[in-house]
Amino acid sequence: MASVEQPNSEIVRQEEEYLRKVHPTPEDIPGCMKLFDDFLLCNVIASQARSLYRYGEMATCSPKLEDFKFCMSIKGMHPEEKRDVWLRRRAEWWARRRSSKSSEDVWDVRTEPLQNYPPRTLDPNVQTTRTFE
Repeated sequence: MASVEQPNSEIVRQEEEYLRKVHPTPEDIPGCMKLFDDFLLCNVIASQARSLYRYGEMATCSPKLEDFKFCMSIKGMHPEEKRDVWLRRRAEWWARRRSSKSSEDVWDVRTEPLQNYPPRTLDPNVQTTRTFE
């Protein structure tokens, strides 16, 4: 398996604190059947076609399979302990996601407006009845 970068412990703490509020009891965490259903839904043709259309590649369902296998591995734990382990894993996942690159990283915030945009005059080669002047 590829090495996974360890997330910042402060971000993990923040995410874990948030998840404890969202999932206050052991019954609030998803069960293994839900995770297995998510994995199967990822593999259906509609999901794969949507991913191909949106991102230009087939959906990668291995993270959903890993979630299901992790759920099966903690199935024998006490419900509170199971919840704590699941919350920690989810917090680490969110922390890695927060600290990694995002599609929003391609945009730079402008500190000042563009110069001469839109242009005050039209191209003289273009025939039009309207002018900005």
